[in-house]
Amino acid sequence: MEIRTGSEGETAMTDAPPVPLEGGGPGATSVGAPDPGLLRAQENLWPARAAEMAAIFMVGDGLLGLLQPSRHVDLWKDDALGTEALVHPFVDRPGRRRLYAVVQIAAGLALAARQRAR
Repeated sequence: MEIRTGSEGETAMTDAPPVPLEGGGPGATSVGAPDPGLLRAQENLWPARAAEMAAIFMVGDGLLGLLQPSRHVDLWKDDALGTEALVHPFVDRPGRRRLYAVVQIAAGLALAARQRAR
């Protein structure tokens, strides 16, 4: 309950809050605390989202390795912040890179398929 004084000096008691509330409008009376279950559900989505991003990376990198194996490996074989050792088995071996690409795409799709919004 709030007491307001008007411009003419009259005093009135009102149930309206002094500032607009979330949702606005004259029918808004209070802002309740968010549902804890909803917050837990949103927090639990982050691992699924991270896994989905990893799956997107795996599928995309796999497609590049499948379609352009030599170009893709050449880009990462020198001065690439430590990735040289990871790429070395694929240098001058496009067939090996393509085989790895198929496995990478399949693993990425399997990972993405397991993710569910809760």
